Amino acid sequence: MGRRLVPLTLDNLSDLPQRCRSCVFWELDPVSGEAAVRAGTAQEEKESWISGVLLDWGSCGRVVYVDDVAVGFVLYAPPAYVPRSLAFPTSPVAADAVQLMTAWVMPGYQGQGLGRVIVQTVAKDLLRRGFRAIEAFGDARWKEPACVLPVDHLLAVGFKTVRPHPRHPRLRLELRTTLSWKEDVELALDRLLGAVQKEPALRPL
Repeated sequence: MGRRLVPLTLDNLSDLPQRCRSCVFWELDPVSGEAAVRAGTAQEEKESWISGVLLDWGSCGRVVYVDDVAVGFVLYAPPAYVPRSLAFPTSPVAADAVQLMTAWVMPGYQGQGLGRVIVQTVAKDLLRRGFRAIEAFGDARWKEPACVLPVDHLLAVGFKTVRPHPRHPRLRLELRTTLSWKEDVELALDRLLGAVQKEPALRPL
C-alpha cells in the first residue's frame, strides 16, 4: 500500500473534497467570503489564495495519499494571510506562530492517530522555516465536520489553551515539544495506515 504526504499545490487541489475546494471560510474576511459564495466564485478565490500564499510564503498545506487516493489534508499559514482569524473573539494569533486553519481525514482513517501525524509533519516544516509555534482557534461545541477544528482534537494532538473562551478558545502548540515525539512521520504512517481499510465515501468539511 503506497503512502505519502505531499505539499498542497494548485495541481493537487482537485484531490480535496469538493466542498473544501470551494470553501473560503478562512481565506477571506466574512463579508468578502459571503460575497464570493453568492457570486459563485468561491473556488476561484480559493485557487487565487493558494497561489498567492505559495508565491509569497511557500507551502501552506499537506495532502495525505494512500494508494494515490487523498485521505486527508491540512491547511496552515501565517495569520497575515488568514483574514477570518481577526473575526474570532480570541484573536490575534501570536506573532511567532503560524495558524493551523483546518484539517480533514476521510472516514475509515479517523481515530487512528493520523491527525497527530499530520500535525507532526506541519511542525517539522515550520521548524525548518524558523517558526516557534502553531496556533489554532478551536470549536468547543463541535458536532460535525466544519472549518473550525474541535477543541478536543487539538488538545489530543498536543495543543494547549492559551486564551480561553466558551466557544472559540485559542490553542497553541510549541514546536520544540514536537522534537520529543518518538515516531518518524513515515514510520507512523506505516503503522497507522497499514491495516486500515479505505471507505469509498468522502465526508466533507
